[in-house]
Amino acid sequence: MELEKLPYAFTVCKAADIKDVELGAEFCFVGKTDEELSLVCKTADVPENVTEREDGWRGFRIVGTLDFSLVGVLSKISAVLAGAGIGIFAVSTFNTDYIFVKEDDLAPALDALSKAGYGIV
Repeated sequence: MELEKLPYAFTVCKAADIKDVELGAEFCFVGKTDEELSLVCKTADVPENVTEREDGWRGFRIVGTLDFSLVGVLSKISAVLAGAGIGIFAVSTFNTDYIFVKEDDLAPALDALSKAGYGIV
């Protein structure tokens, strides 16, 4: 399985509402529940109406389209990273999964995944 390192800095934040969120941005992950409106986007695209934010995330994605019948893909990646002492923030889309780690953990994360047999592109 191949993982693609994304060349951007990301921010995880809570937005007051959706009106200032640039849904047309290249990367914009929105999660809404009865308790919050969460946003993961490139740091350069963070809207002004965020109520909380955590900068300093870097990301990579699983290359290709994952079939819904696949089991344990994210679990195996997170287990490798947990074994290396690296925490993650994950987002899933219809096609694939995105894994975010703190900036300082990116190189060790990719190294651990490479040693576990994942290709890094």
